[in-house]
Amino acid sequence: MIDQLEMMNKQSFVEFIKMHSPATNDVIEEIVTKFQTHKVEKDSFFLKQGELSDVYLFLESGIMRSYTFDMDGNEITTNFFKPNSVVFEVASFFNRSKSLESIQALTDCYGYSIRYLELNELFHSIPEFREFGRSLLVKGYVALKQRTLSVIHETAEERYIQLLESNEAIFQHASLKSIASYLGITDTSLSRIRSNFYKK
Repeated sequence: MIDQLEMMNKQSFVEFIKMHSPATNDVIEEIVTKFQTHKVEKDSFFLKQGELSDVYLFLESGIMRSYTFDMDGNEITTNFFKPNSVVFEVASFFNRSKSLESIQALTDCYGYSIRYLELNELFHSIPEFREFGRSLLVKGYVALKQRTLSVIHETAEERYIQLLESNEAIFQHASLKSIASYLGITDTSLSRIRSNFYKK
């Protein structure tokens, strides 16, 4: 049996698995033992562009962001990761290819991680964990689709409000330039939107 203190320390992870899987407590206990405590200090990189994404991280606390560069060398934020989410670069991780993105900690970050080979072993040996993985991939795809459509159907102000409501902590830790590039607008436009928003 897993140490009860360890189970208590991983309780948020346990609850996260329960949300996305029909696994019993015993199965969840088996799963969490395979994950190791993982810390990424503020401003450090969880993944750098050109590296292989080989670590699958459940983020318990802290905020990370992923970014890449456009054809002109401008830094473009592609995602923000908040607590109770999974952090990895999906294309690099599953295709076993070099990542086109970097993932950096905006704050001190803590969580539980597992490497690709060990994760695949869990997928193959525990059906409930396969369902967990499938559920997260579907959720991630839906979120990406919704974000793509929001650029087409929503105004910049609507996208700003949506981000503010879903992850207000981002605005405390990410630069306005990073947030603006994520929203697909200029720094000047973001400053204007924020000014108008707080005048209402």
